[in-house]
Amino acid sequence: MPEIPEIRAHAERLESLAAGEVLERVEPLSFTALKTASPSPNDAVGWPLRSVSQRAKFLLLRFAPPDAGGDGLTFVVHLMQGGRLRVLEPGAQRPRRPRDGLTRFEFESGLGLLLTEPGTQKRAGVWVLAGDPTAAEPLAGLGPEATDIDAGAMAELMAAHPSRLHNFLRNQRVISGLGRRLANEICHRAKLSPFAPTGRMDAEGVEAVVAAIGAVVDDSLTAERQLPQMSRSAERPSAVHSRTGEQCPVCGNVVRAVEYRDYSVNYCAGCQTSGRVLADNTTSKFLR
Repeated sequence: MPEIPEIRAHAERLESLAAGEVLERVEPLSFTALKTASPSPNDAVGWPLRSVSQRAKFLLLRFAPPDAGGDGLTFVVHLMQGGRLRVLEPGAQRPRRPRDGLTRFEFESGLGLLLTEPGTQKRAGVWVLAGDPTAAEPLAGLGPEATDIDAGAMAELMAAHPSRLHNFLRNQRVISGLGRRLANEICHRAKLSPFAPTGRMDAEGVEAVVAAIGAVVDDSLTAERQLPQMSRSAERPSAVHSRTGEQCPVCGNVVRAVEYRDYSVNYCAGCQTSGRVLADNTTSKFLR
């Protein structure tokens, strides 16, 4: 699933391309795409796109009246696992069936944006929100942005939400914007076991996690900004994520995995667990 770097860089691309464009039409192509009943997406027709921004794993498209006499509306877009908000150049063929897209934004210039998602589940969606979008679902319950948390605040969060480090980093209600790839990379960069208990994390460990979040997100954002469109999972930089059996680029040890039904936790025993191998099951006593 796209995380902070991919969503943030894509928001920058979209804003550079479409800021100021006047909305002509919003068309849900699937009944599952629109997650709110009121306000109507058509209320924003005739308004220019003021900004495109990122909050956690969501894109925020804000439209407001030309005279700035109202608060406007924000379209909150969640891409889920494989969704994309694709650019449709003027004159490009417009899809008419849900299998070709979920929601289409048309601008007066002929430019368009198309929300797509492969597969049959179609969980990507759009929320239309008035006022402060962060005060309503799906944004209201999110924890602070991972990149905005300093060591003091991180220590408080860890103490208040004791869990294994990898789980803590992926809990969007506690700390938002990170997923499996970045959690793997942050644990590796911080030289901590993915199963280190946050409730017993010392000050050195907390500072290592905060520094690792900043470094890993910065590296990924730099790589993402060099691309013309959002990267595929395999294109995103990683030292250990999805590299089971390969050599760790830091110490040369083999990258290992703890396998779950739907995902893997990758780590390097040489960098993170003093050479000790974590048992590959969910009930073992994991190492600090």
